[in-house]
Amino acid sequence: MSDAQNDAAEQPVTTGNSAVESRLAELGRALPPVPAPVAAYVPAVISGNQVFTSGQLPSIAGKLTASGKVGAEVSADEAKQCAAICAVNALAAVKSVIGDLDRITRVIKVVGFVASDPSFTGQPTVINGASELLGEVLGEAGVHARSAVGVSVLPLNAPVEVELVVEFQ
Repeated sequence: MSDAQNDAAEQPVTTGNSAVESRLAELGRALPPVPAPVAAYVPAVISGNQVFTSGQLPSIAGKLTASGKVGAEVSADEAKQCAAICAVNALAAVKSVIGDLDRITRVIKVVGFVASDPSFTGQPTVINGASELLGEVLGEAGVHARSAVGVSVLPLNAPVEVELVVEFQ
């Protein structure tokens, strides 16, 4: 068993909804099962009192909600919604290793990648979808540092990918 799996096994697992999950439900969102990795990695690892998630795609029930480049095949508004889905998937990855999202004390950093048409320059607005969702769900603990990066292509032709670094107790 890996260190991350050992650490996760030592954490209490909740059986009911946490306050964070209840807030997600109020927003019309449900915490999904952790999306399966598409390559050789794990969804999240613990280091000290921090969780680092792998990049999460905008998938629901194993299917991308959109594909293509933002500014061409995908609108900025649609991509912003995709970023929010990525953030929910990242929260699921966090829960998989700490057991209860109410243990999050701070979102430290959000990194968002936007598959961009060469003329598209609205990456920060797209990644606001993830940032705004984290703020709505976690309140002050959701305020974070962030990077929003335009790239030529993402795995599976996804328009957006988001990763989180969170602190927990």
